[in-house]
Amino acid sequence: MTTSTNGRGPSRRSLLQAGGAGLLVTGALAACGDDDGPEVEPGPGPAAGSGDDVEVPVTEVPEGGAVYREGDNVIVSQPSSGDFRAFDATCPHEGCAVSRTDGAELLCPCHGSRFRMDTGEVVGGPAERGLTGLTAEVEGDTVRVQR
Repeated sequence: MTTSTNGRGPSRRSLLQAGGAGLLVTGALAACGDDDGPEVEPGPGPAAGSGDDVEVPVTEVPEGGAVYREGDNVIVSQPSSGDFRAFDATCPHEGCAVSRTDGAELLCPCHGSRFRMDTGEVVGGPAERGLTGLTAEVEGDTVRVQR
């Protein structure tokens, strides 16, 4: 950044250039978002990385849908009746939370990566690999996800 002719700080020109660059970056980031697909309802839970198992009531996971546990960074899906799957919700592209669904796909709202609800495999990029699978077991009326 250049200083003004009076030597007291940045010149008006350099401030305007820096401000314009900031607007361009902000606009580019806003354009990356993907508003397609409903948000998966976040649920309560222990802090991410706590090592605690995550418990999700079976009734909260819709058949053919998923529930995202924001505090746990876990997404639990039920691709077909009684078949529960769980994944670490961290998108392998840039670490955003995969927190939306579109049919049988899980979506990352940041850059539009898409993953299969039943396997976590990547369907569309920019992610180049799938979600990390977690163990999900049904115990009575609860899906227990091991972290």
